[in-house]
Amino acid sequence: MTVFLVGAGPGDPGLITRRGLELIRGCDVLVHDRLVSEELVDEAPPDALRIGRERLDQEEINRLLVLYGTRGLTVVRLKGGDPFVFGRGGEEALVLAEAGIPFEVVPGVSSLSAVPAAAGIPVTQRGVSSQVTVANGQGPLDFAALARTGGTLVFFMALGRLAEIADGLVASGLAPETPAAVIASGTAPEQESAVSTVGRIAEAAEGLRSPALVVVGDVVSLSARIAADRGTLAVV
Repeated sequence: MTVFLVGAGPGDPGLITRRGLELIRGCDVLVHDRLVSEELVDEAPPDALRIGRERLDQEEINRLLVLYGTRGLTVVRLKGGDPFVFGRGGEEALVLAEAGIPFEVVPGVSSLSAVPAAAGIPVTQRGVSSQVTVANGQGPLDFAALARTGGTLVFFMALGRLAEIADGLVASGLAPETPAAVIASGTAPEQESAVSTVGRIAEAAEGLRSPALVVVGDVVSLSARIAADRGTLAVV
């Protein structure tokens, strides 16, 4: 293998897999996302080439992976969360496959479950929710379908559209009293949470900053009993 698509986990550097950490420590090139912990970036060898993602578009990242991969170097593409859950890991894997470059996907702990858990919210709970629907908050959303799907809704990258999403769900039939939460910087020391209802979650989450995950559903109500002392819990 020459290129490894590695999940860094949701924020806490301790949540990376042992396999992922071993690869970072042995890489020649580390291409990392902006939100990856500096503590993990510092695990790369002193002589490793470190490339930050923040000023590069996806096409440039793809080009770099192919460039260094063809040189036979050990390349680690370190991505927040899990590479295949809104991490564009699938796109990068396809590019590498088309270029004939050997690669391996090393899964990471996804924010999908880890971030709600850190705020005391189980995304599934017997008798409360038996299904989870995941959506990209920056993409097109079918509010009618989401409102009637039931269970737990989890929105990635949705903070900037929170009011629009909440209004869309309510307008499509979701009860405005449905519990909702926003967890910012989940699993990190600076984690903060806002818990309210769909009808008032945008107001409750004012002041929170990305990265943030939005959770909608009755499971959110369990947070008051499970982890009311984790982060700043705002109830409106």
